[in-house]
Amino acid sequence: MNLLSSNDLSATQIEKIFGLADSLKDRSKKPLSKSSPILALLFEKSSTRTRISFESAMLQLGGHSLYIDAKTSQMSRGESLADTARVLSSYVDIISARMYKDSDLRELAGYSSVPVINALTDLEHPCQALSDVYTIRKVFGKVKGLKIAFVGDIAANTANSLMITATKMGAQISLVGPRGYHANFEYILQASKYETVVTSDDIQDGLSGCDVVYTDTFISMGQESEAEKRRKLFAKYQVNAEAMKFAKKGAKVMHCLPAHRGEEITSDVLDGKNSIAWEQAKNKMVVEKAIILYLLNAGR
Repeated sequence: MNLLSSNDLSATQIEKIFGLADSLKDRSKKPLSKSSPILALLFEKSSTRTRISFESAMLQLGGHSLYIDAKTSQMSRGESLADTARVLSSYVDIISARMYKDSDLRELAGYSSVPVINALTDLEHPCQALSDVYTIRKVFGKVKGLKIAFVGDIAANTANSLMITATKMGAQISLVGPRGYHANFEYILQASKYETVVTSDDIQDGLSGCDVVYTDTFISMGQESEAEKRRKLFAKYQVNAEAMKFAKKGAKVMHCLPAHRGEEITSDVLDGKNSIAWEQAKNKMVVEKAIILYLLNAGR
């Protein structure tokens, strides 16, 4: 079994992963110490949180991890993804891949003989979404019936994965972004099968009644050439104290980090009493522990 997309997991499977995460918070438990499996981290894109959380997760489970920078691998000299997958999966027990193109991730998984985890592509970030929804459930005690607003770049990979995972667990989604800038219709269509998804170019309307306000960078990796254009496009969708007045009183603030303070979010909100961004970041590792364990056990 692979985890390439948020669509790969049912609500029941998500619940199982969350249950595993709850049971794995005790660092003394090392369920993989006897078999000592190896996780390969094959990264085309740079990372802080995703890399360190996966490495720490595998170590705490009792396994090992190997970091492979695609720029210094034979991939940079033209080795095909198929050949890389065949060889790499003969050496390790599970692969976490962070790639520019979702199609490349799927090609890698197609030739791998071991489970492959999507650690981010241009289309999705399913591990992040699982960590986000897990955090929401821990904070609110539930997910069903909540309303989550994603503000800013509503076509981003984080938005795609969040809307699928959150609606599967019973939350409504409000996508708030500029007029004429469209979220991924395929993901809206899929998420709408589970719960309500609405879009708005009006931040007051989009945040109204929301329990959670979520934002992400306006300029993702690979979009640097569009930086000034995107800053202007998304400027009025900054999550700040004024914007938060439109959401429910006491609404929680989330950001998957790294944050560009003063762009998509202000420091007073990110560091404020209603921010759960740091708990969100902390939960990445325990949820990734659960994902690894779930996928390794699914093949047995």
